[in-house]
Amino acid sequence: MTAAVAILAVFVLTFGTAYFVAQEFAYISADRVELARQAGAGDKRAASAIRVMEHLSFMLSAAQVGITVTGLIVGLIAEPAFAQVVRPLLDAVGLPEGAVPGVSVAVGFAVATIIQMVLGELFPKNLALATPERLAKVLASSTHLYLAVSGPVVRLFDNSAAWLLRKAGIEPVEELHHGATLEELGHVIGESEAGGSLSSQLSGILGRALYFSEHTAGEAMVPRPDVRSVRADATAAAVVELIATHGHSNYPIRGEETDEVVGVIGVRELLHIAPDDVGSTLVRDLARQPLVVPDSLPLPALVERMQDAGDEFACVVDEYGGLAGIVTLEDVSEELFGDITDETDQQAVPVTQDGDWWQLDAGLRVDEAAARTGLPLHESDDYDTVAGLIVAELGRFAEPGDRLVVGAENGRENGRENGRENGRENGRDNGREHGRDEVEIEVVTVARHVPELVRLRRRGLVHTDGNAEAVQ
Repeated sequence: MTAAVAILAVFVLTFGTAYFVAQEFAYISADRVELARQAGAGDKRAASAIRVMEHLSFMLSAAQVGITVTGLIVGLIAEPAFAQVVRPLLDAVGLPEGAVPGVSVAVGFAVATIIQMVLGELFPKNLALATPERLAKVLASSTHLYLAVSGPVVRLFDNSAAWLLRKAGIEPVEELHHGATLEELGHVIGESEAGGSLSSQLSGILGRALYFSEHTAGEAMVPRPDVRSVRADATAAAVVELIATHGHSNYPIRGEETDEVVGVIGVRELLHIAPDDVGSTLVRDLARQPLVVPDSLPLPALVERMQDAGDEFACVVDEYGGLAGIVTLEDVSEELFGDITDETDQQAVPVTQDGDWWQLDAGLRVDEAAARTGLPLHESDDYDTVAGLIVAELGRFAEPGDRLVVGAENGRENGRENGRENGRENGRDNGREHGRDEVEIEVVTVARHVPELVRLRRRGLVHTDGNAEAVQ
């Protein structure tokens, strides 16, 4: 083979390497959602590219085989071909005859490497990263042809690699799962709000929607101490009085035991009796079957249960089978849209700011209080509300005037990124070891032995070994 033919072969094979590198990076980087949109609009090349991406692991194996084979052949013929070209030049400049072979080989190797790296690797890689969807569509037809021809050999190599991977305890996958994480979407929402593209209200709704599935019935429910109920042996007149006094449409019916819920009664049941019978009709005769759900049930599953039962009211029970509270479709909606106030709601304690201090209802969940005040309060599985946090840190029931400092969780997003449990524990550990923001809490009023109204303020970053300290 003459040097000219060999060099021509090097460039042809380098083009082949570039083709396989472009395949590899284009299909890894391409936005499948965008390709699906184009395919839905009638773009046949986009549909063909999606079919390639459905077998991504096999396609990547085929591309690797192509890159390896063309690279090996280029290395075999490029070095002697370029050495043969540069040898006369080295002789012409007066290089000693003994050094010419070694120098010509080194120069040939360097030239071949530059050509292979620039034209065969870097150029197609950068091209694929710059225009992944367009390149994926351009290469789709030829990729299908190549996979059909090289399929048996590639499948042999691919199955061998998959077998080794399974031996290592890892299950191979055929395609990548594209899409942003919840943290990435949350960052996009925050940036969009900061840039003025989203209103604060819409940003809040989208942010709550991201983590809607992480919340449970126990977090959205009205706790048992705030639940109004009626005895099974009471009359319908008692229910009418409850509705007139508190305004709610449905009430759980208590059985003989304290935590026993035997049914639910509401406006819909009262409509079936005559006004004259209200004082004599027993509640147990009007009751409908209660929808009972565990407090650990995720909210999306709770909505499905309500839809299946055709009921907007559910009784929440704890792990011991006792009534933990009640949850309505309105309570679930508030997890998405924020507080929904109607004429039946009691006036809630507003979250107000006075200088550095925030005043709020201690019955707020810790994450809700953190969102409204901007104070990164530490979350834990040991409590749900600010009141629970205070009691847990004090180790006793709170009294008006109690003040304490708690270690704030450094970066609430860490809890989202690493899992709710890990994030909470890491926040506490990091606080002990490296210093943390601290939040000072003052108990203003107490109801039923637990804080009712509290004040909070940020204390700033400090270094301390304790998680909470009393403030004199």
